[in-house]
Amino acid sequence: MHALTLELDAGTADAICDALSDELGALSVSVEDAAAGTPEEQPVFDEPGIAPGRWRRARVCAHFEREADAIVAATAVAAATGGRDGGVRIASIDAVDEQDWVRVTQAQFGPTAIDAGFWIVPTWAEIPPAATRTIRLDPGMAFGTGSHPTTRMCLRWIAAHGATLARPGSRALDYGCGSGVLAIAARVFGASAVDAVDIDAAAVAATRANALANGVELRIGLPDLAHGRYGLVVANILATPLKLLAPLLCGHLAAEGRLLLAGILERQADELKAAYRPFVSLAVADCDDGWILMTASARAGPCVA
Repeated sequence: MHALTLELDAGTADAICDALSDELGALSVSVEDAAAGTPEEQPVFDEPGIAPGRWRRARVCAHFEREADAIVAATAVAAATGGRDGGVRIASIDAVDEQDWVRVTQAQFGPTAIDAGFWIVPTWAEIPPAATRTIRLDPGMAFGTGSHPTTRMCLRWIAAHGATLARPGSRALDYGCGSGVLAIAARVFGASAVDAVDIDAAAVAATRANALANGVELRIGLPDLAHGRYGLVVANILATPLKLLAPLLCGHLAAEGRLLLAGILERQADELKAAYRPFVSLAVADCDDGWILMTASARAGPCVA
């Protein structure tokens, strides 16, 4: 296998990545700030709500089965962009040692302790002796291994509020379910029924597989599956979509239902409070490594969206 590394204007990175993967036969393509590892590095390129292009130059790495394929791709990209501002620089074409990439990736994720005795354990890992309650998880191509601070905070909250979830008839909604870990946890800790929805087909597939692996019954599908009112509505996404979804998420809250929001940085708390103020009063319930968990209780009657 050979790796082609290019440096180019960040504004052209998406188009070049698409051409490498769709037209030039790259097995995989990754992109990062060309200034990575220097004081000039910018960590965010295109997070929702932030204007794209904060990187000035981008570094693109594409993997090819053969060296000849990498050379052809480099030539094609250079010819397509040569002579224009921000043209491509071919940094290198290097041989890459063959590895079992599945095992390399899996090695990054081990069992994660959430609360006393409660662990998230990848399907490829052994269950720790200290675990008394576990969720077996394979995230597939979806977000949610239990190791990210936003997921950990949601799981801690769900574990601590099992008595509330276990009330007769209590339903829960996981909006943007990713791997399905939060939906599975809500069911494990007592919710009578859980709907898990996502706009990403890979997330829907991952949630189905993980629910089956844990022997948990969920209703899983695209967002239009969600209907009616829920005693718990949880959304672990990002701040900008959470603000846009305020009427929809609050519209699904039952009387005295609880809202659980994550994917929010500490500096974004006031923005979220303002967006949800017409419906509920959000408060910070937890923080972890610069991220916060925000919660609210529905007012006396169900929220009006």
